[in-house]
Amino acid sequence: MVGEIKLGLCNPPEPIYLYVKNGEVSGESYLWYHYDINNDKTIPVQQRALSGYLQNLRLTSKEFKGKDNMKLDIIIAADELYVIRTGIETNFAKTFLLSVSQIQDFSKPLIIAAAPGEENVVFCRLYDAATKTRIRCEWNKDADWAEIISNIQSRLAGSSSDVPLPQQQTQVLRAVVPPSSKPSQDLRVKQIRTLLNYPVTSVIEWLRFQEVERPSELEDSQVDELVKSMCLFWAQDKFEHPSHVVSSYHEHVIEAVASGISEVTAVQAWMQNVQQSQQKLLN
Repeated sequence: MVGEIKLGLCNPPEPIYLYVKNGEVSGESYLWYHYDINNDKTIPVQQRALSGYLQNLRLTSKEFKGKDNMKLDIIIAADELYVIRTGIETNFAKTFLLSVSQIQDFSKPLIIAAAPGEENVVFCRLYDAATKTRIRCEWNKDADWAEIISNIQSRLAGSSSDVPLPQQQTQVLRAVVPPSSKPSQDLRVKQIRTLLNYPVTSVIEWLRFQEVERPSELEDSQVDELVKSMCLFWAQDKFEHPSHVVSSYHEHVIEAVASGISEVTAVQAWMQNVQQSQQKLLN
């Protein structure tokens, strides 16, 4: 409705970026800040928490000192659209991911708070915005961060979309984070990757080469190629000739799936067949 739109002078409907850092400017301490790129200026944010609806997680590669740095973008819908950007290897990102992985219902608002640690460290504390109850988690330095992100993204894709957002924010959200048209592709890749014990980092690198962040952003044929490359990588040292690997995969996986067998079942049967063949040769 037109009455819901504030007319007159306003700022462009662009996301507001918050960056995480335990720093100080002119004697003013802060834990996150805005950055004025035009004037190369850090603008401290005094509030230490942001309340809103978690909309998505996004991995973004940014160049720093000639090297690519992977950033985690936390997309939050509130009075405006916010993007909390932090290094994927930071304590803030890891404590956020561990906490948010405990949530099943993303239709309710959260409070994301920045908490200071020793020296320059910043941690994330997550709260239920309605009850003000902290969402606690156990620390796990060896967690599979890529898998956690994938699981959260899958849950977000399946959560309720009836979040009360103003029209302008909804348009910006769709522009910044396009909705996934094939969320099942994320689960498909995860299942095969886990089955093959294929490195998560290799999947991420493959996706980056395709200039996407999630399998669900790819065409079906591209996901087919990703699955095939993972399977062939697993089998590459189990055949005498590379052509035998491809023909075996085609016969036991591609043709099985075409006949109606699930892909996971077909891959499992293929792996067993290959391992049994190897065992016979050894005996």
